[in-house]
Amino acid sequence: MKRSGSADLPLHYGHVPVWLSERMAKLGLAVIENIVLDYGKDEVLRRLSDPFWFQSLGTVMGMDWHSSGITTSVLGALKRSVNPHSKELGIYICGGKGNNSRKTPDELMRISEATGLDGNHLVTCSKLSAKVDNTAIQDGFQLYTHNFILSSSGKWAVIQQGMSAESKTARRYHWHSEQLTSFVEDPHTFIYGQNTGSILNLADKQAESSRNGIMQIAAERPDTMIREISKLIMPAHHDVRAKDVDLKRLGAVLWLAHEKQPNDFEGLLQLQGLGPRTLQSLALVSEVIHGTPSRFNDPARYSFAHGGKDGHPFPVPLKIYDETINILQTAISRAKLGMNEKNEAIKRLTQVTQRAEKDFIPNANFDKVIEQERNNSWKYGGRTVFGKAKAPAQQQLNLF
Repeated sequence: MKRSGSADLPLHYGHVPVWLSERMAKLGLAVIENIVLDYGKDEVLRRLSDPFWFQSLGTVMGMDWHSSGITTSVLGALKRSVNPHSKELGIYICGGKGNNSRKTPDELMRISEATGLDGNHLVTCSKLSAKVDNTAIQDGFQLYTHNFILSSSGKWAVIQQGMSAESKTARRYHWHSEQLTSFVEDPHTFIYGQNTGSILNLADKQAESSRNGIMQIAAERPDTMIREISKLIMPAHHDVRAKDVDLKRLGAVLWLAHEKQPNDFEGLLQLQGLGPRTLQSLALVSEVIHGTPSRFNDPARYSFAHGGKDGHPFPVPLKIYDETINILQTAISRAKLGMNEKNEAIKRLTQVTQRAEKDFIPNANFDKVIEQERNNSWKYGGRTVFGKAKAPAQQQLNLF
């Protein structure tokens, strides 16, 4: 069996303010609903099992682009917003941080009673995925959060995170039930990370005799699993730098949103009337929904949708955030009634920006872009955990 990916992240402490967590829940639900609507419920599991996509999702939701806090805050927001719609969406999110992780078996059994799925099998999968990453792989990271995401088809994904007090980093592990064959015999095609000392790997094929004496789980044979693993290592610096972003991709989004008018976009008439700043955010959210896996190797780029709660690269523009949510919710509601024009326009927005990348040549104005966003933040209701954004001194004088 195979973990589908892992990520090393700097530890971040603190809480997510209510003004952001409520919006994260709404945007997260809109993203999941869009994916289910266009690609099916099992595609949600595939996306969540990709550490790069998950980090991009958290970033576009306004969380700090590289921090460990993305894991618990995003999954907490999704659990609050998705589970009330589980019957309709076919997606169930169990577990969480600390004591909530230990509630996973009970949650899975209740879901199995409602759906007819094999609850005992699902509980076993949940426990074994935690055992492998916490016990069989002793890499210095102690698990403290465990989420089991299930679809009504019986497929599942696991996202869990461990902490290393020595390196002051967190490691997030992603699992996917596709093509899973064994939990204990060479489950990882590759494990990559910064060396923190000797590692005991009881999941290695050569450790069979040790495994037989320690844990009786070698007979587990769930029926699906993916064969590739990816590794995401986030830098220690908090600010967003040019080297963290694919400037060609970001530049194409900014150029289309701010230099061209929406009515110039082929096939995007349903989006007329949007301001350029909202179009910038919507283009990045659209890519999270409709982009292919190769598009998410620079999660920092998605922070240019709604900034970050700590002000990097700029304060969260609440007015833009709310308008983006409203556009997505309206598109979903209309699509459910058979009126797909706006939903299709949002999807085409991703295609348009990707076509623009072919001829776009990035310049050296990355820092100026951030400066401009920060200077204009007060206009968009910009806010961080430190307070509301204020107009620059010169602009404040012009207000009187």
